[in-house]
Amino acid sequence: MSMNETTYDYVIVGGGTAGSVIANRLTEDPDTTVCVIEGGPDDRDLEHVLRLRDWLSVLDSDLDYGYTTTEQPNGNSHILHSRARVLGGCSSHNTLISFRPFAEDLDEWVAAGAEGWDNATVQSYADRIKCNIIPVAEKDRNEMVKDWVSAASEAAGVPVIEDFNALTSHGGGFADGAGFLSIAYDPHTGYRSSASVAYLHPVMDVRKNLTVMLETWVGRILFEGERATGVSATTSGGERVTVNARREVILAAGAVDSPRLLMLSGVGNAEELGSVGIESRHDLPGVGENLQDHPESIIMWETSERVPENTVMNSDAALFVRRDESDPRPDLMFHIYQIPFDDNTKRLGYDSPEDGYAVCMTPNIPRSRARGKLYLTSSDPAVQPALDFRYFTDPDGYDEKTIVDGLKIAREVAETEPFKSWLKREVAPGPKVRTDEELSEYGRRAAHTVYHPAGTCRMGAADDDTAVVDPRLRVRGLKGLRVADASVFPTLPTPNPMVMVLALGERAADLIRQDRAADEEETR
Repeated sequence: MSMNETTYDYVIVGGGTAGSVIANRLTEDPDTTVCVIEGGPDDRDLEHVLRLRDWLSVLDSDLDYGYTTTEQPNGNSHILHSRARVLGGCSSHNTLISFRPFAEDLDEWVAAGAEGWDNATVQSYADRIKCNIIPVAEKDRNEMVKDWVSAASEAAGVPVIEDFNALTSHGGGFADGAGFLSIAYDPHTGYRSSASVAYLHPVMDVRKNLTVMLETWVGRILFEGERATGVSATTSGGERVTVNARREVILAAGAVDSPRLLMLSGVGNAEELGSVGIESRHDLPGVGENLQDHPESIIMWETSERVPENTVMNSDAALFVRRDESDPRPDLMFHIYQIPFDDNTKRLGYDSPEDGYAVCMTPNIPRSRARGKLYLTSSDPAVQPALDFRYFTDPDGYDEKTIVDGLKIAREVAETEPFKSWLKREVAPGPKVRTDEELSEYGRRAAHTVYHPAGTCRMGAADDDTAVVDPRLRVRGLKGLRVADASVFPTLPTPNPMVMVLALGERAADLIRQDRAADEEETR
């Protein structure tokens, strides 16, 4: 074996949220060797990454792959879909808002063929999560946001909730409510409790059976017949390396890069791969389909005084509203931003209040009915894939109506004390935008993402030809290849999905160990 070729039991592509979990759990067995290949650098010495309040500085930086979207006729074509290029993945990028999934969300998964992903099973894995998930600490709760929670509760007619996760932990849930969020962080330091902090930092320099290759980009999965045998990658210095897997290659590169890597390796829709010059190895039409997101819009006010400075990450509370009483889950979510979140409003010509005198509400669609697609435009691994989310294209206009209703409810909150006294004027869209048609036009053009792409390697029954992986996360029709990240979601969970990704990583590790034990038993 050459110097640029190594072999491990398992090769994990992606040191992000799920990949960190799987690496930690598999290397609990000292006789199991694991190599994690991460495209970005180590996060342990990156203060602006570790300090949660600085999360916005990481977006659109050298630690962001910065994927764009295709033209969106009904939405915003200028959205930057930030994907993390750093150890810990998006848990080193995002705000670490942490909700356990709802039972009804997981019922939908099981109905879609994801046997074994029922609520009781998933919650048992959520109980194992190592990240320090707690409601926002009292010292980080500023007076304006406290007043917003009170006003949101009054205006929307919903209860104030002290701990959202306490209601969903073992089969319960909530229909609506307003309150401070649960965050994965250390309240004493303000540092992240990301997947890398919780799962990798304690073991990286301790477990000799764990190798982490940083700033290394995987360009192709290697196969012998139907079995994945490793990957071909390029280091930051330009050296080509081969990393072999005795047992499995596990893709945990996220909902953009896992399907992208499959397609670059000839696994996907054979006809579409052929159109960009890639020879099909395994015709699997579902790769890249079923692209989902949590779209949201924005409404901004100038405040009468500076927003208080104590905060976790400038978006510390949320409001949930249920309009459809036939479903026990909320169908509108609102974040409150204590800063001018103005990327899209500026582009539409709106001024932004200076000196931080601004606050925003972001009506969000928890269960968007739009379905998009990810596809390649070139066989060159350096060319970004096309992301067509097809925002606001659902045939019944559900997503559009949700945003319009959300903008109206946000204005009701703004007219309710004690929050009302903090506000000076509505900046965007402004009080003259009143009709449903006007609110829809503004709301869709100002729409943004909360960075939750999912579904592009959908899990389904083993005999479902449209599914990419089976319920054990194994790529259908191939051996030694598994996907374990948000790309396998049949549907996107109602609230922020990070806990679901962590729980998926925990369960994936168990499935991998179970399958290894079964294989070894067979060979005896």
